[in-house]
Amino acid sequence: MSLKKNDFIEVEFTGRVKNGEIFDSNIKEDLKKINPKSEAKPFIFSLGNGMFLKGIDDFLIGKPEPSKPESYNINLPAEKAFGDRQPQLVKLIPESVFSQQNLNPVQGVTFNFDGRIGKVLSVSRGRIMVDFNNPIAGKDVVYDIRVLRKITDLNEKVKSFIDFLFRRQFDFEIKENSLILKVEKQMEPFIKLFSEKIKEILGLDLEVKLIEESIKPSKKSQ
Repeated sequence: MSLKKNDFIEVEFTGRVKNGEIFDSNIKEDLKKINPKSEAKPFIFSLGNGMFLKGIDDFLIGKPEPSKPESYNINLPAEKAFGDRQPQLVKLIPESVFSQQNLNPVQGVTFNFDGRIGKVLSVSRGRIMVDFNNPIAGKDVVYDIRVLRKITDLNEKVKSFIDFLFRRQFDFEIKENSLILKVEKQMEPFIKLFSEKIKEILGLDLEVKLIEESIKPSKKSQ
């Protein structure tokens, strides 16, 4: 049997640019080289669904299902990794944008601009040049990947996919062909946006069950 689209697998990985610099990993020893405070966590993803680099998906789909951990060394040119650098993503931003937020733009520092990460390239006369390209854009990369196992337990698949979509966990249950997610009322419209994706990847119809929020008694006015 071969790995195919929608299969869930668990991997250990380290990504490097061609010169050997590590930029991503879930292996403790390698992760410490990027950020000593980061915690290494298991990584489970579904093949062919944008949960990892497309170049990684393309390489792994068709490989034999692992009966034991299997290691691969994957070389990806820039266009199959994080894409080529795009000059139009280098923007000139007025200093007032930073001063309004009490921020001090310094060359080399990164900021979050409404969800877009930008790196300050230069500061000159109140004009700040900011690069919104991915830091690895335009670079060839190498991934060392160890496929640990194929995930067959549906609950484990659901848990990993929920974590990927929402960056948090919700209580859930699976009944027949339905996934019942228990969420706060304000989250309901957002959760429902992913019903088709959940059906496509997990083969489950999404149902939302609202969590009853406890009402705290207020003090009576005297």
